[in-house]
Amino acid sequence: MINFSLRYMSELELPAKRGTFVEFRTGLINLCPVGRSCSYEERLEFAKFDTENQVRLKFKEALEKEFGDLGLQFAMGGQISIDAFPKGWDKTFCLQFVENDGFEEIHFFGDKTAAGGNDHEIFEDPRTVGHTVTGPDDTKEQLKKLLGI
Repeated sequence: MINFSLRYMSELELPAKRGTFVEFRTGLINLCPVGRSCSYEERLEFAKFDTENQVRLKFKEALEKEFGDLGLQFAMGGQISIDAFPKGWDKTFCLQFVENDGFEEIHFFGDKTAAGGNDHEIFEDPRTVGHTVTGPDDTKEQLKKLLGI
């Protein structure tokens, strides 16, 4: 998967490419076409370019086609990357630790809640009440409304 991803990303024509394109994290591999070392301005430029050209969506689809039968799941995370992890290790994994603790409701707030986003599975899970947010300020406002404060 690493060789495939590096080859795929090397052939992309992007506004910029900076540094770490593959990052090993606990429980997942993060693949970043623009590179994790990009500046904030380059991050925003890539995010706009990605929205217009579907760079990550096409990359995700290529990964699913190539490696989908190996028990891996791919999700677009944040503004610039794709997460690769074993099926079942998405954000719903945490629910097994709290679902039997007597909570009446479990609320989840996330920005990538559409299909293919790294918040989608937990947002859609029947054990949660999902909320789509645009950032920290929106999260704060939605919490104020929810809590009546």
